[in-house]
Amino acid sequence: MTTDVGLPAVRESLHLALLASPEGSPLVVDLAEAAVEHYALGYSKHPPHVLFEQVRDVRKLLTPALKSGPDSGGVRRQVGWLSALLGNLAYHLDDISGARFHLATAAAYGAQTGERRLEAWAWGAQSMVARTSGRVEAAVEHAKRGAASAAPGRGRAQLYAWALLPALAAAGSSDDADHALATALNKLDTADEPEAPGRFGFDAAELALHQAEAYLALGRAADARARTESSLVECTSATPGWAAASLVLAQAESFDTPRDAAQRAHDVLDRVPAARLRSTSRTRLSHLTGMLASHAAAEASDLAERLRTLPPPIDAHGQALTG
Repeated sequence: MTTDVGLPAVRESLHLALLASPEGSPLVVDLAEAAVEHYALGYSKHPPHVLFEQVRDVRKLLTPALKSGPDSGGVRRQVGWLSALLGNLAYHLDDISGARFHLATAAAYGAQTGERRLEAWAWGAQSMVARTSGRVEAAVEHAKRGAASAAPGRGRAQLYAWALLPALAAAGSSDDADHALATALNKLDTADEPEAPGRFGFDAAELALHQAEAYLALGRAADARARTESSLVECTSATPGWAAASLVLAQAESFDTPRDAAQRAHDVLDRVPAARLRSTSRTRLSHLTGMLASHAAAEASDLAERLRTLPPPIDAHGQALTG
């Protein structure tokens, strides 16, 4: 896998192809698609601000080739996928407005080019962003739109589990959330496609994590704990997915075993460098501190102090956020 230092070589190869064919060519489309796949597969291996810069530069390189031409459709599809990556990266950099803009672009290019998977994924990501910012009704509507856009099979199962299930749980619609989960599981059972890796993929660990967070939102801590433990089994230690699952499990543990919950949070902070700690993990840590405050004052105060002294997050420009 390309290191952070080696990432610019991907952009440089595409740049060389565009110098030979500024209006686009089959080679340009192939290299753009390869770049998207490379970034998606390596998404969790790079700090978000490092990857954001590279993806943005590649999308900018492709802009002149968007004009009408025999290969413009292929270029537009890849610009759409790059926009989807930028939206997800902005979200992990806590840039909610930026995430909404990039994801709207991705959905538009998906619809324009007939790329159903892109359109559906972008609406699912918009649902995630809306839910995070407290716009629960919008989250449900975006998730429904994504599910309707998705192709049958694993893609639609992903939208039901990743977008619709947590949105309905956030809205307090327990029966509807259970129905969305049952639909996702049914579609997975009948899907022909294998699990797909990378940012746009969907696997057992992700499914279990979405279930757990939905159960937490619905006040079903025991169910959340069981599903997060299943998610952790599938995760590699110190990865973003592992951090997310660990912190959701800590939230579930906070009700009955607050000391274990606090220790799990400290373990995440010990293993994941601050520069690689996504905004979503910081938010989960903050929520956990609040949950612990009503159960174990000492554990909560120790964790709160560690979060207070944590180096600030890094924005899309590589600068520390302050204030």
